[in-house]
Amino acid sequence: MSRLSRGRSPRTLRTPRSPRTPRRRLDRSALVAASVTVLSLAASGCVVVHGEREVVPAATRAEAAEALKDFTAAYNKADKANDRSLDADYVTGALGAIDAARLNAGRENSPAGNPSHVPLEFTDTRFAIPKKAGWPRWFVADADANKGNDSRWLLVFTRSNVAEPWAVAYLTLVAPDDVPAFKTDKDGLAEPVTANSAELAVAPKDLSADYATYLKDGTGDVFAPGVHTSGWVEQRKKSAIKPGLVTQYIDEPLGKDDFAPLGLRTADGGALVFFATHHYEKQTAALGTSIPEPSDSVLALTTGEIKQSLTLEFVSNQAVLDPGKGAAGQGVEFLSRIQGLTAAQGE
Repeated sequence: MSRLSRGRSPRTLRTPRSPRTPRRRLDRSALVAASVTVLSLAASGCVVVHGEREVVPAATRAEAAEALKDFTAAYNKADKANDRSLDADYVTGALGAIDAARLNAGRENSPAGNPSHVPLEFTDTRFAIPKKAGWPRWFVADADANKGNDSRWLLVFTRSNVAEPWAVAYLTLVAPDDVPAFKTDKDGLAEPVTANSAELAVAPKDLSADYATYLKDGTGDVFAPGVHTSGWVEQRKKSAIKPGLVTQYIDEPLGKDDFAPLGLRTADGGALVFFATHHYEKQTAALGTSIPEPSDSVLALTTGEIKQSLTLEFVSNQAVLDPGKGAAGQGVEFLSRIQGLTAAQGE
């Protein structure tokens, strides 16, 4: 089973079970215990503001822009070299797990570097920065990019203390018209939603478990119909049994520590929420037949010998619109879902 954490390679996949709790890199863990204060300027001079108690902006817009610049530079270096160590400090959570596996597979197949590398570039960037007390702090960058056709890239930056760099935990691509208007105060700052908010149709902390449950049979009214809900359930049913091949699915919640859900209030009273899930897909070939030949990228992440079965392990990150509690006839609506293979086990 892979340990889904920043800076660690996915481990051998055994019998599917709940993912182990991810941990921060060791060089950062000691910093979390350190007391942190944030300095702000007042008319009378410098005043010490204790960030763990005071409600303050997660970052200035200049800091947010610098964080995006640092992430982009690190991401491009890692992508060009197929070297996950080059951006390990700038990714975490769901994106960290997906990115690490992608780079490990790339390095296995092309150790000299990525021959298809095209530098990622962002333009027309907007920032939604919430004001909150305590850690972690986080904000959303909404940008156009030279990849992903005309989609807007939504990147959720987070950090647990002032000494560590901002890291991207969630990355999703959304149609420009689907990016919601955020609720903001007089200073243009966004409003975060708590994980256990009772003002939404579904508390953000429950979304991962609810989605994993929903995918088993597609019943319930929590989620609105769509490609990533009813459409995905139907697609699985059609592909579950093919001549000589049976596919089984297991879905698990993934919502603690670096994988915790994060959300911002929208102007319509709901919220845009990002959350993660964990998925397994086991293909078993009938006697006398074999598993279809996996791609080089899958083989690079596969442990064990593929004889009669292959279990694929994925991490998925979602961006959804969670309506306000009591909104008539509305379910949680998916705007985007991106999943990546993180490990595979042959048997």
